[in-house]
Amino acid sequence: MGAYILRRLLLMIPTLFGIMAISFTVIQFAPGGPVEQVIARITGQGGDAADRISGGGGDSGMQEFDAGDSKYRGAQGLDPEFIKQLEVQFGFDKPPLERFFKMLWDYARFDFGESFFRDISVLDLILEKMPVSVSLGLWITLISYLISIPLGIRKAVKDGSSFDIWTSGIVIVGYAIPGFLFAILLMVLFAGGSFYDWFPLRGLISDNWHELSWPERILDYFWHLTLPLTAMVLSAFATNTLLTKNSFLDEIRKQYVVTARAKGLTERQVLYGHVFRNAMLIIIAGFPAAFISAFFTGSLLIENIFSLDGLGLLGFRSVLDRDYPVVFANLFIFSLIGLVVGLISDLVYTWIDPRIDFERRDV
Repeated sequence: MGAYILRRLLLMIPTLFGIMAISFTVIQFAPGGPVEQVIARITGQGGDAADRISGGGGDSGMQEFDAGDSKYRGAQGLDPEFIKQLEVQFGFDKPPLERFFKMLWDYARFDFGESFFRDISVLDLILEKMPVSVSLGLWITLISYLISIPLGIRKAVKDGSSFDIWTSGIVIVGYAIPGFLFAILLMVLFAGGSFYDWFPLRGLISDNWHELSWPERILDYFWHLTLPLTAMVLSAFATNTLLTKNSFLDEIRKQYVVTARAKGLTERQVLYGHVFRNAMLIIIAGFPAAFISAFFTGSLLIENIFSLDGLGLLGFRSVLDRDYPVVFANLFIFSLIGLVVGLISDLVYTWIDPRIDFERRDV
């Protein structure tokens, strides 16, 4: 197992390199980079914007010059020296290959630099937004597992019954409804829309959270999470429910279950003493990946709808603003975490079922 773990760790290096190289190459052809973003703000907002962005006084950035040969759209009329200052500020005075390998060297030391358009380091910015995404990812994963596992087991035991049929209908309908549409419905019904004003629409905690006692803080925290979690959980448990059911059905039909019943064991002893461990292998081993999926990919629209300032919303806005340090740092960190979680999932498989031996498999 040690050799397998080492191989997987070593394979993370070329995998990360490939992800970053492809993303960096694509970005080079994307229109509207950070320099263009600044130029657009300057031409749209006047001299104050130029002073704020260039960090200098006076009006040198806004003097009119003949810049018809500029490679940046909208740069006509701006001082070429000012454009060069922007290139130096954003690091675009260096060739792309040099910038790419410098970025990799910095990232290898977990030095992610500073945001282009926010006066804060990228790592501090990510840590600032992380509590929202962790809250959504953790609770939606736990709630979906708490619902899907008992429901899936019950559906397997009652396979073909009316209970199995109508619960399957609910699961399929819930999975088909987009989470953001259900979120909007919840807002209209319970967040000051056309009906009730029971839940807040903004943030993870109230403004006076620090003045509350610890029981009130807990209640306030879950009060803010109620609608976002409800919107996300509708479809989150569907896949695991059907996966649990099918896994249990496969195990129930095997010969060792027939033998256990022939020995006089009760149905509960057979189900939870013999079937459960084998049937839950794929479910439990997939928990780390499910958490990461909910953590990073499942909350963008929900964060936007309920004004929750988390990692999903941060990544989306960074792409729109062409804030490349934030974009690439998010990509690097999330890719690294995804690779590590994939390795952890394999180790969980071997922990649950020692018969699985990855050493005998090619990586």
